[in-house]
Amino acid sequence: MHADDVVDCHVLVIGSGGAGVRAAIEAAGHGDTVLVTKTIAGKGGCTTMAEGGYNAVLKKEDSCEIHYEDTLKGGAFLNDPELVKILVRESPLRMEDLIRWGAVFDFTKENEIAQRPFGGQRFPRTCYAGDRTGHEMMMTLVEQLDAADVTKLQEVTVIDLLKDGDRVSGAIALDENGSIVVLKADSTVLATGGGSRVYDVSTNSSSGTGDGFAMGYRAGAELIDMEMVQFHPTGAVYPYDARGRLITEAVRGEGGLLKNRLGERFMKKYDPGRMELSTRDVVSRAIATEIAAGRGTPRGGVYLDVTHLPKEQIETRLPVMLEQFLKYGVDIRTEPMEVAPTAHHIMGGLKITPECKTTLPGLFACGESAGGVQGANRLGGNALADTQVFGKRAGEFAARAEKRVKKINPAQIAKQEERLDRFLAGTENPAVVRTELQQAMWRGAGIFRDEAGLKNALAVASRLMQAPLKAVSTKNLADCCIVENMCLTASLICRSALIRPESRGAHMRVDIPQDYDAAHSPYGHTYISRNRIGIVKHGAVA
Repeated sequence: MHADDVVDCHVLVIGSGGAGVRAAIEAAGHGDTVLVTKTIAGKGGCTTMAEGGYNAVLKKEDSCEIHYEDTLKGGAFLNDPELVKILVRESPLRMEDLIRWGAVFDFTKENEIAQRPFGGQRFPRTCYAGDRTGHEMMMTLVEQLDAADVTKLQEVTVIDLLKDGDRVSGAIALDENGSIVVLKADSTVLATGGGSRVYDVSTNSSSGTGDGFAMGYRAGAELIDMEMVQFHPTGAVYPYDARGRLITEAVRGEGGLLKNRLGERFMKKYDPGRMELSTRDVVSRAIATEIAAGRGTPRGGVYLDVTHLPKEQIETRLPVMLEQFLKYGVDIRTEPMEVAPTAHHIMGGLKITPECKTTLPGLFACGESAGGVQGANRLGGNALADTQVFGKRAGEFAARAEKRVKKINPAQIAKQEERLDRFLAGTENPAVVRTELQQAMWRGAGIFRDEAGLKNALAVASRLMQAPLKAVSTKNLADCCIVENMCLTASLICRSALIRPESRGAHMRVDIPQDYDAAHSPYGHTYISRNRIGIVKHGAVA
């Protein structure tokens, strides 16, 4: 095989979710900008699927300081404080951008943006467009993208980063036919989203395969807190092919009640103060505990009940949920939903500065690809704000890079050609390998963890990374690359989980006794790269 096309640009943005599109819009005014996506801009990724809302301090009764404190507490004090300050300070400004660009959010009778309560927050600061907030944001962003001077390469899958010495100098990709495309750039932005598709039950779209984590790691970047995987408390339980589909936190924000099969509001046992609006880590563990104790529904979930709410409220505030469950034969106006935890969001990711610079020159990261903003547990509504705040920053600072004469290292192209040829000669079905990985991760690296389970999951991921994946034609080469990324991402999660000797946020180690709370933890970030792995302790390396 050979490079069929070469694209040269100033800023290369990889990914077309909320963060990637916002980065491309921002970079477009400063030089040639290319956005490459393995899906269709505005159609793939998780932003368009996000239902709940966007956190922003808009009311005088609220404050950035309160939002900052809520985010740190919700994140079990593992967040990077400077990144959180930027998030809470700039999210209202980025909301102003969206409204100015034509996004249609819900408004109050007083002509103010409506805000609903979300878990772990002391003030109703979650802006929303019914329960289709992410979709509304993406439609608005794509309109701006179409109006900007951005070249879009759609259905083109980036398979690895390119380097000129220590500096990232672009990427190598495959088009829809499996032909190689070389992308040269002064700056490269990773905005590839999360990777919770490495789990058997997940809210993520099919594109949430951890590509950015894997490509960044292979290039030599450092990642932090990869063990911190958020399990959303409320995913669909049935039908089988809908398992894990997101049941938005807006349902609980509107007053939905969680009950076990005995009809008990069981959250009073786990967080009597906040009840259903506790943080996601607490609610997920509570639901999992009720199910394990035999108090779950016959289908293996718990009930989420809004039948006590006015029908008009359900129809106007939760129209997507109503429509979705009607397709399943359930009218949520008259009968409860059945829900269970589902893999949702990876809080860790590439280590970044406030300028979204990674540890590799020329490489930036934003959105779910980056770590540090969300800590050990993300507050609902902070992710959509994150995409806009740090998407803008990534595009802005990437665009400030000096224009260079960009060289292509033939050895790097040859290495990828050998990789692709190996797939054409392979024997293992990538779909079968993916399923085995997902099931192993669900069993061993889920909500409740211990050393034995994590080591078992890691062993499976490590073995599958060596599997001779088979591409039946050049059009399937990208599938093999993606499954390799999933195996590597899974191994990063397990390796990081094994070196955090505590329970913190979404990371629950049932085999390690603990006599302190998150605020008094002696540990900081885990870190992992090709050169080192460890955990920060008391400001030093443990």
